[in-house]
Amino acid sequence: MARTRPHPKKYVRKLALRKPCVHGEPGLDLRPHQIVLRPLVTEKGTHQSTRYNAYTFQVNPVATKTQIKAAVQELFNVKVVAVRTQVREGKKRRFRQSMGQLPSWKKAIVTLDENDKIEFF
Repeated sequence: MARTRPHPKKYVRKLALRKPCVHGEPGLDLRPHQIVLRPLVTEKGTHQSTRYNAYTFQVNPVATKTQIKAAVQELFNVKVVAVRTQVREGKKRRFRQSMGQLPSWKKAIVTLDENDKIEFF
């Protein structure tokens, strides 16, 4: 039968004094222009914007869906219906003799109300 070793009194007192960690609100306090970094204008993105009224943006990796929704509504004065996010892995690139990797980034697909539209050009 295995027994645990006795702990020193100093260690036991230290554990008793330890208080639980109390966290604040989750996430960071980001401004809208810090959340939405840039629109992604691609062939697939323009197809989604014309057909489904959905626009793609590169967003801050720590931003949540609710933060993204609020930022798009404030920046473009539109009504957001849904937000879908993807974390895109950085591509492998060759740097001289060794392989490196570009940083990962977050992509958000924002679906707008049928009456709203965003003009990039």
